[in-house]
Amino acid sequence: MLAFTFPGQGSQRPGMGRPWVDHPSWEVVGDASEAAGRDIAALLLEAESDELTATRNAQLATFALSLVALDAIERLGLAPSACAGHSLGEYTALVAAGALGFEDGARLVTERGDAMQGAADEHPGTMAAFLGISDADAEAACQRAESDVWLANYNAPGQVVVAGTAEGVAAAAEVAKTLGARKVMPIQVGGAFHTPLMATARHRLRKALGTATFTDPEIPVTANVDARPHATAEEWPGLLSAQLCSPVRWHQTLHGLSESGVTSFVEVGPGGVLSALARRSVSGALAVSVSKPDDLDVLVETLAGEGPLHSYAAAHQGEHLYTSERLVVSQAAGVFQPRRGLQERVEVGDVVGTVGSDEVRSPFSGSLQGFLAIAGQRVLTGQPVAWLRAAPAP
Repeated sequence: MLAFTFPGQGSQRPGMGRPWVDHPSWEVVGDASEAAGRDIAALLLEAESDELTATRNAQLATFALSLVALDAIERLGLAPSACAGHSLGEYTALVAAGALGFEDGARLVTERGDAMQGAADEHPGTMAAFLGISDADAEAACQRAESDVWLANYNAPGQVVVAGTAEGVAAAAEVAKTLGARKVMPIQVGGAFHTPLMATARHRLRKALGTATFTDPEIPVTANVDARPHATAEEWPGLLSAQLCSPVRWHQTLHGLSESGVTSFVEVGPGGVLSALARRSVSGALAVSVSKPDDLDVLVETLAGEGPLHSYAAAHQGEHLYTSERLVVSQAAGVFQPRRGLQERVEVGDVVGTVGSDEVRSPFSGSLQGFLAIAGQRVLTGQPVAWLRAAPAP
């Protein structure tokens, strides 16, 4: 089983969009800019470190580039069995799983970034990673600091993140060192996220969440708040609201995915933090990061031989995978909806789904093996949406 994981704020880097400019998936940036009402291309190409670190910019840029990488992976025909996202990445995961539309996702991330920026301006704070310390000792360090500081991320064994006021984080760091912390590393973010200092942002975000349309995800998405998969639309607004002031249980999320059968983790978006955490947290896990186009080749080579994934790598515009396998591709750009009740046997000309108002018809006959795009997913012209296996020649 394959899981896609999506990074959060802190993974952004100046110029991180440049390797993607000539890739077809760069088109996603224009769509995201239109939905968000922001010039995201400028953030990905021109913004300096200080500008990009600002919460309202970092979140939107990371979300957009993760969707660019997701689009590129989907062009290969790869689809996950489960998704999860770290903090901000939870929104990207919901878009990837079809639980949240592309435009609603961009709009909510914009509102979330603005709300958290406002809360951080009102209640300044910071975050730091404690390395080489247990969760229990890190929690004790926060309690003994006698200041405004809380445990914000359970990232991996021996690695946690605390957040609070600058004074609180500094006090907790001193206590943590006495409890065995090997290193304390400041994190380049603009506030004390996942703590009570984000309460005003939570109130504002809750209103925006009430205007978004959620649907049941096509694949399980594991929530930060409780490290459990949630499969119904009604649960997600509350989970996303609670997430702002609750710790991210990432270590527990990775273990839960592993226990459900996931053996391979693909980090989709800038940086490589989540891949490293997966390798550290899950014994024997295969973990790959896709943050630039060159990583796509590494992904395919790494996953080669796992079920049908090696055959997907050969997919081009609906051509043969192997002699008995075919891909049906979209002839238009837009939101894909698979045809409900489609029979296992597909004939030439059968409608397998729609992209906007356009029907997607199969140019092949064969047995339907599955869909490579999920309901509500934005697809581009030439992107594979269904996989058939043709009957062998007599």
